[in-house]
Amino acid sequence: MAHASDGRSMEFKLPDLGEGLTEAEIVRWLVEVGDVVAVDQPVVEVETAKAMVEVPCPYGGVVTARFGEEGTELPVGAPLVTVAVGEGEAAAGGPARERGAGDGAAPAQAAEPKPEGSGNVLVGYGTSEAPARRRRVRPDRPTATGASGRANGRVRAAEPVGGAVGTAEPLDGPVPVISPLVRRLARQHDLDLRELTGSGPDGLILRADVEYALRAAAAQGGRTADREAGAGGAPAGAAGPAASPSDGTRVPLKGVRGAVADKLSRSRREIPDATCWVDADATELMRARTAMNASGGPKISLVALLARICTAALARFPELNSTVDTEAREIVRLDGVHLGFAAQTDRGLVVPVVRDAHARDAESLTAEFARLTEAARAGRLTPGELTGGTFTLNNYGVFGVDGSTPIINHPEAAMLGVGRIVPKPWVHEGELAVRQVVQLSLTFDHRVCDGGTAGGFLRYVADCVEQPAVLLRTL
Repeated sequence: MAHASDGRSMEFKLPDLGEGLTEAEIVRWLVEVGDVVAVDQPVVEVETAKAMVEVPCPYGGVVTARFGEEGTELPVGAPLVTVAVGEGEAAAGGPARERGAGDGAAPAQAAEPKPEGSGNVLVGYGTSEAPARRRRVRPDRPTATGASGRANGRVRAAEPVGGAVGTAEPLDGPVPVISPLVRRLARQHDLDLRELTGSGPDGLILRADVEYALRAAAAQGGRTADREAGAGGAPAGAAGPAASPSDGTRVPLKGVRGAVADKLSRSRREIPDATCWVDADATELMRARTAMNASGGPKISLVALLARICTAALARFPELNSTVDTEAREIVRLDGVHLGFAAQTDRGLVVPVVRDAHARDAESLTAEFARLTEAARAGRLTPGELTGGTFTLNNYGVFGVDGSTPIINHPEAAMLGVGRIVPKPWVHEGELAVRQVVQLSLTFDHRVCDGGTAGGFLRYVADCVEQPAVLLRTL
């Protein structure tokens, strides 16, 4: 995603960070205008819907411009920085700033062959020559809005070109286009993008512009309704709305929170889910773990034992390790178990994925859970470590609650929820006793199986919790 715009001035664009991400928020700039950067040196830290990422620039030279303040969201393909390639020595002596680097101006053009990049890549972009950009043609006459090149701010969206921000056709000339995420948001609310004025660089329509327009439309609709009610002779002193849309504190649905909202909403829309649950006596499982940890070697975590039980249960009931191909109207049963687990972090809820969990023993599972949990809390998880799960284990007992009805992690087919393990009265061997009891719940996609299969899976899990020796039959 680099572009040679003036021979020696290289424009580096926000790359596709993988897994269908369409935008990222600038968290922290790692360089200033005028700094000398080396090839593949990180220049900015961004936050996507999945992780915090340091983005390296594949060109070395002097930073002549940065695009976007910290906290700004940029679509994939939007410019990040421009670099005067080969100007490092001059910058070290000071002249680079004097030639305009300090105010973002590009250095003088030079008739040199375009330098090659490092060859290193992030997911979805390389350092080879980028596709030629469309030449922007701006109308000469002034506009009613005062925005350069836009007549009354009316635009018509077009598809991105060459993976970068493409062009949108105004009524009489091209201007920058919005991202696919923004187009989708506008479509969902039947919003005519030609009526909007973009607030981004060169009139780029941002998600904030669409959201502002939607809020304005909602407020206008409320005022219209109030006027109509008044014309209808509503009695004096009749109770009005408790609060207007502008009351309260607004928290943007973006980053991890926005991604979670989108995914859970999609799950509820598309998956006909059902939940079953059962209480189980976990006393013997806790004793088995204590004995394992007393025998020496690395300590085994409880979640690792639960994960081992899940993989054994999925081997018996493979219907629950599947996904639904809605276009083909087929259920796809998956060969391997890539086990997701819910992890609460300062950035919100994330679901790291343990690859090939079915092939791991309790010790290996413990180590991988610990590694991914630490990476999640530090914000270092990669997109690949947050996607591709086939089944999710949700240990909400750590929050001190007994039960829940989990929402399936789309496009998976099931999720096992585990409550807290607490002493409770329990009938054991015909007598009332105090035992360590846990509630287990299974939410499943009713398209992939019926209640008999889901109940059989959950009952097998409960049997393994109550009698860990049952696992020996499948080891």
